Amino acid sequence: MYNENVVAIVNGKEITTNDILKFLNEMNPQTAAQFQSEEGIKKIIEELVNQELLYLDAIENSYENDLEFKEVLKTVKDNLLKGYAFNKIVDGVKVTDEEITTYYNEHLEMFRKQETMNASHILVEDEEKAYDIIDMINEGLEFEKAAEQYSTCPSKEVGGNLGEFGKGQMVPEFENAAFNLEIGEISEPIKTQFGYHIIKVNEKFAENVYSLEEVRDEIEKQLLMAKQEEKYLNKVNSLKIKYPVEIL
Repeated sequence: MYNENVVAIVNGKEITTNDILKFLNEMNPQTAAQFQSEEGIKKIIEELVNQELLYLDAIENSYENDLEFKEVLKTVKDNLLKGYAFNKIVDGVKVTDEEITTYYNEHLEMFRKQETMNASHILVEDEEKAYDIIDMINEGLEFEKAAEQYSTCPSKEVGGNLGEFGKGQMVPEFENAAFNLEIGEISEPIKTQFGYHIIKVNEKFAENVYSLEEVRDEIEKQLLMAKQEEKYLNKVNSLKIKYPVEIL
């Protein structure tokens, strides 16, 4: 988006478009998007100028010689060095395709997707009203329209649709009724702590196992972390022999 052009000069120090890009890259994407305009870029340039002015003021006042600053600097430097040392230890750790495939085949139960369904419902306060609504649906009123008109659940805004869910996500009475319905079937009124539900099953998804390709990245990340931790702990354990450690 930008070339290496000078956008401001503060006491002889050039601020360039590359500095703007670095500033943007340090933000999260959502925040950075707010500055992707001419006005936003002007604000960034102004902030970069302000930071440079503060730096010049700090140098003029010899803040770098303050004891407090030196202590903070040492802490930051030590932490950076520790992080760098960790990266050096785990550098080059890789996970092979064979390791990913083996892990997948040996842990298939971890990647099993339970039976789920997509269902809609209409929630009302009393049983008689629920039966009246069922009668209207049987006489031709669309379920979604009935939900919009009569349901007390916020899902009424989307025709009563509750989205996809599995077992253990709904109250037991609702779950038992829903999973015993066929696709397109409408239940009798089901009483729960929330009131009376009229349930309609839209889709059913059988239990299955995620394919290797679907979970490859997840497995690779997990194995990589495990191998890095193993290499890190091996290194630390060897260092405990080299350097005296006393835990009080």
